[in-house]
Amino acid sequence: MASLGQAKMLGGVGAILAVLFWVPAHVGLVLLTAGLVLMLFAVRNISDTLGDQAIFTNMIYSVILAIIGPIIATLILFAAAEFIFNVFTRFFSDSVGMTGPVVIPSEIWTAIGIVILAGVVLWVCILVSTVFLKRSYDVIAMKLRVDMFRTSGLLFLIGGATVIILVGFLILFIAAVLQIVAFFSIPEKPQPSMAPQQTWGQPPPSAGSIGSDCSLLFRGAL
Repeated sequence: MASLGQAKMLGGVGAILAVLFWVPAHVGLVLLTAGLVLMLFAVRNISDTLGDQAIFTNMIYSVILAIIGPIIATLILFAAAEFIFNVFTRFFSDSVGMTGPVVIPSEIWTAIGIVILAGVVLWVCILVSTVFLKRSYDVIAMKLRVDMFRTSGLLFLIGGATVIILVGFLILFIAAVLQIVAFFSIPEKPQPSMAPQQTWGQPPPSAGSIGSDCSLLFRGAL
């Protein structure tokens, strides 16, 4: 059965594993994948507990884009590498025995364009992924009253937008650390709704009480 207590532990542990993505020898990739899965389960528990499926839906979109983006970019880079290899192989085979200045093949600019395309695809996927993540975290922050989710989501969005100038990687790391704090700050039970603001003074008399008072006054006059 879904509970905020489970979401707190699953999300906290998953966020810690996700931060360890930098560990070498492919271990970091395994830790990142495990962390994303655990955080998905955590957000699913939160979504079920709060009765808001949009929370989990936005998180699913975010994780899918975060996974698809690097895969597509890697495939494009492999295609670029193969293209460059074929170009230079043909260039060196044709230049054997030739004299004069070396002319760089014009196809190399096509290969550079392919590499730039891979970077743009990766950036767009990361940016859109952070948009969906922020949507999910904003609702969680509002309904659980854990503002750290809102802060983490905002930093993820800023980091995703600025990752193209490299400073975004640092912002994304800070957001990932704050994400750990956010998950471990989840309360055990949903917070009650805000009580209506109390007004000063006595409440106005109801119509029934006014009628009763008038009846008694009329009887006394008789």
